[in-house]
Amino acid sequence: MPSYQSQLGESEGIADELAAAQRSISIAEFFEKNKHMLGFDSGARALVTAVKEAVDNALDATEEAGILPDIYVEIQEAGDYYRLVVEDNGPGITKEQVPKVFGKLLYGSRFHAREQSRGQQGIGISAAVLYSQLTSGKPAKITSKTEGKQAQYFELIVDTDTNEPEIDVNRETEWERPHGTRIELEMEANMRARAQLRDYIKYTAVVNPHARLEFHEPGASEKFERATDQLPAETKEIRPHPHGVELGTLLKMLEATDSYSLSGFLQEEFTRVGQKTARNVVDAFRDRQFGREVGWRPPQAHERGDVVAAIEAAVSNKGATATEAFADHVLDGVGDEVGLLERETVTHGDLVHLVVAAAEAIEDEHDRRFGATVRENAVDAIWAAVATDLEADLYALVNEATTDRKDDAAVEAMARRLATKFADSEDPRSRVTRDTLEEWLTWAAERTKERESESFGETSREKIFDALWARARTVADDAPKVKDVFSDRDTAARFLEAMRETDILAPPTDCLAPITSDLVRAGLEKEYDAEFYAAATRDAEVHGGDPFIVEAGIAYGGDIPAEGQAEILRFANRVPLVYQRGACATVDVVKRINWRNYNLDQPGGSGIPNGPAVLMIHVASTNVPFTSESKDALANIPAIEDEVELALREAARELKSYTNKQRSLAKRQEKQNVIATILPEMAEKVAEVTEREPLNVEDSLARIMNNVLVERQRENGTVSIVVSNHDDRNASLEITDILTADPGDVEGASVVEMDGEWFVKWKPTVGSGEEASLNYAVPDDTEFDVNVEGVERERLTIDAE
Repeated sequence: MPSYQSQLGESEGIADELAAAQRSISIAEFFEKNKHMLGFDSGARALVTAVKEAVDNALDATEEAGILPDIYVEIQEAGDYYRLVVEDNGPGITKEQVPKVFGKLLYGSRFHAREQSRGQQGIGISAAVLYSQLTSGKPAKITSKTEGKQAQYFELIVDTDTNEPEIDVNRETEWERPHGTRIELEMEANMRARAQLRDYIKYTAVVNPHARLEFHEPGASEKFERATDQLPAETKEIRPHPHGVELGTLLKMLEATDSYSLSGFLQEEFTRVGQKTARNVVDAFRDRQFGREVGWRPPQAHERGDVVAAIEAAVSNKGATATEAFADHVLDGVGDEVGLLERETVTHGDLVHLVVAAAEAIEDEHDRRFGATVRENAVDAIWAAVATDLEADLYALVNEATTDRKDDAAVEAMARRLATKFADSEDPRSRVTRDTLEEWLTWAAERTKERESESFGETSREKIFDALWARARTVADDAPKVKDVFSDRDTAARFLEAMRETDILAPPTDCLAPITSDLVRAGLEKEYDAEFYAAATRDAEVHGGDPFIVEAGIAYGGDIPAEGQAEILRFANRVPLVYQRGACATVDVVKRINWRNYNLDQPGGSGIPNGPAVLMIHVASTNVPFTSESKDALANIPAIEDEVELALREAARELKSYTNKQRSLAKRQEKQNVIATILPEMAEKVAEVTEREPLNVEDSLARIMNNVLVERQRENGTVSIVVSNHDDRNASLEITDILTADPGDVEGASVVEMDGEWFVKWKPTVGSGEEASLNYAVPDDTEFDVNVEGVERERLTIDAE
């Protein structure tokens, strides 16, 4: 039975029918049917995604306006739906822009900007509006107010056929905020992802310590105060980097530029390209477009007569004296030009330059004009003499380059075959591109292996290539103009290759705003009650022409749960990544680090470590490589993974030092506890046997343990706080003595009265084996309470009752 497909062509007009059924669709209509691509694949996740998009917009808006973010998030039950309300104190949005920002997908100000930002595509918040209208049938309600103007209220939806906003209501309204934006959405959702929702809000507070967040959900509410008044550094837009453009992008830039020359194009359109770098790129392009000219060994002194004869034959009717002088200038040099016989190698371009210099000198000296035809004839004659015996020249080169003692016959055969390729080339000037030279070497090596049974492997060929390429010189031909490069795709591809192979400084990093290690630590301290914190911010690196910075932080111990795996916080451009943890490159890096080296439990030596730890990773970039449009996970980019690992290890080294120290102090405390138990009994027995006063146990304990001893001595109303340092290092302490009586002015200390108590603060630095004391007078019935900081409690003994 024939298939349906085989009969398609038999039906008259079938192509017209198929054509009539085809139509274009808008981006809004596409995402209407593919909302899972944007993170709206379930009611639970949709609510988290909508909150995320609204909060991200609020943070971007406030920061760009230089305003410390104050963001209000509320989720309400609304019958069969949930109502989401997000307010911010940003600059507000103008009346004309509100419909497009919230009702048109792919509308925004950051897509073409090469600088760090939370959002770029202009999809996020309008996608939330789209999901809201699809599931509840209700419009988005937006209130926005700019400084000094009346608030504007809109109700709108996205017209999916045209990807344009459809406004139901637009009126002025009253709003107590001086400026800001409020969005209200009703959508089909559920609270099954309550944990992820709370995590997103908490993680946002961690990574944005300058923001104040207020979060309300059914049955609960929480406030996250800001830890700093320092806004993120202001970023600057940068131009693209030559190492980060693709061929299609380059063609588009070539078409749009006002520059005529490639050098001007490079300097005007790209970052980090000055005059010198542009010249290097254009030279590399010449190498690919025209090839380099290989230099050969010039004639030797004993061959001078043959070269002179060749020059005289090429230069006719110029007079014997002028011709002889011309030949001498070429062979011996003129002015700053090194003569032909004094050069180690000479290219065709070198020879042209030398002949031009000699001709100009003769015209001045003998009033004889050596025109273009004469010069060309002279160059051809001399070049014929230079290129007479390429085989011998190549033999010496191949023999020297291949230091593994190749058979002499094989070296001779290799040289002969290469000389044949140069001699048979269409260009008599010994011009050759890299690719062509590599092809010639491969061909010559294969023939030599077949006939001489001698192998010139990859390493040998590379050495010969390097030796020949080092002899080659970039040609002086004018590079093609911009319009010529644009009109020929192959030429443009060679230009792109030249850009990529040229060493160019990494892009500037003022387009990025890292959190900084201090604020990473502050964010962790604000939301996690731990006993130890560490943070690291790496220097900027580049991937695909886009700069990026990786930061890492660790919180350890304290109230962090000791059971189960460590908590991993992932961020990109200050945005928490809540979903797709298993698909994220940052988690892959965490798993491959041996955390046992940093004193964390890791069963099997791989995977996420166990224990009371929080591991934080933040990647800031002008173009974060996400795995999908929902922006939940980072792609596996080796350059970024390497920096993530280095940042984590840098913070983990601090953790290792801390945990090692804590273990040492714990052992010391255990030893001290044993001695403290035994020592009083020993002191009592010694006093009994010797019939002397009992020993000062605290003083003895401090000496035995090499501790810092802080003791109080009282005599005739005078009180002395004495610090004896039995440790082998200096001790810088902060001692606060709290008294129930006024000590008056105390020399060497500050005194503050508060609620009927006097705080005497003293900050001595006591050297090893030394003592220091603070003295003051108070009534005998004065009560004391001392607090000592600056020395670990395991290294401190206090006898200050």
